[in-house]
Amino acid sequence: MKMFSWIVLYLFMAPPCYAARLSSSRHMREVHNHLNRLNKPPVKTIKSPDGDLIDCVHISHQPAFDHPSLKNHTIQMRPNYHPEGLYDESQASKLKSDEGSKPLTQLWHLSGRCPEGTIPIRRTKKEDVLRASSVKNYGKKKKNTAIPQPKSADPDLINQSGHQHAIAYVEGDQYYGAKATMNVWSPKIQQPNEFSLSQIWILGGSFSSDLNSIEAGWQVSPDLYGDSNTRLFTYWTGDSYQATGCYNLLCSGFVQINNEIAMGASIYPISGYRGSQYDISILVWKDPNEGNWWMQFGNGNVLGYWPASLFSYLTDSATMIEWGGEIVNSEADGQHTTTQMGSGHFPDEGFGKASYFRNIQIVDGSNNLKVPKDIRTFTEQSNCYDVQTGKNGDWGNYFYYGGPGRNPNCA
Repeated sequence: MKMFSWIVLYLFMAPPCYAARLSSSRHMREVHNHLNRLNKPPVKTIKSPDGDLIDCVHISHQPAFDHPSLKNHTIQMRPNYHPEGLYDESQASKLKSDEGSKPLTQLWHLSGRCPEGTIPIRRTKKEDVLRASSVKNYGKKKKNTAIPQPKSADPDLINQSGHQHAIAYVEGDQYYGAKATMNVWSPKIQQPNEFSLSQIWILGGSFSSDLNSIEAGWQVSPDLYGDSNTRLFTYWTGDSYQATGCYNLLCSGFVQINNEIAMGASIYPISGYRGSQYDISILVWKDPNEGNWWMQFGNGNVLGYWPASLFSYLTDSATMIEWGGEIVNSEADGQHTTTQMGSGHFPDEGFGKASYFRNIQIVDGSNNLKVPKDIRTFTEQSNCYDVQTGKNGDWGNYFYYGGPGRNPNCA
């Protein structure tokens, strides 16, 4: 007992640096344990030219199956149904050659491919986790993350959340999926804790406490990835970003079946101002039989699915679909951020200069891809980031969006 008292007294009287070392050692153990949970033993590892390590992990060993509700999950190797009326791909090919937009891939493909029966997973490094505010928060959006709420364009809300958007959206019906083609850029980010992304949101529930969201698109996020590369990403939450969900495969949930595409990996090449335009197509839809939400990237890459059991409202249908851009404005120097959205140019500059979404569609209750009705737009500050819709024969419903952030009209 006496010895115990001396130990307690010693720890109590220990200098701050010793206490800091103890705390640091405990934190590093926590980081190490988290990395062991995330990084599954690979069958093969590929080093990407950008420094990423892509681990080819056996499909049955992926992070999804750490989820309590997926312990005995049988992998659905293909969707039962694709939505009817997928956009005519021969027309898409013609459009690409006409308009100068070209197909693209992921940078790691230059160094190799993953074998059948495995899935590619971007390896999480120690530095990645250390950049997060805590191990628990790594790979997650902040709890007060703002989803664009078109009905509440209140300047006070803008300042509180720091998130700004330029979107097109539909609401007031039941939606079973969404599709769009978006061109890919490399927007400049002012602060490492800011990001810029372009995505599709599939939403159900109320924005305040129990929102269900499935999100997919491209992003630049120095905090999350440690660089300014443009990367394919997904996100999901079942409770307004409070406890559930994460980016990519950084927690259990999404079940990947594809061995070609790595979540969180760099997209290559990207669009240039007045140059070649590169775009990606993303389709998310609900399997009418199983209830799972599937994702397809490009013309034929079915990536995998979010099991219906992850959600409450989205076990049925979505009530709102949004397409567009989002940035974080941290006002680090007391002024609006210079973080760019999309190409960093306003919509009125048009093709080859501004960023776009084209052929935007929704999936209806009959599992048909349809042109959305009553498309509306929303942006908190149109003099910082704006959005303009249009419609024509080749592009269907489309919109240009984005902007430079701080400029003479956006302080």
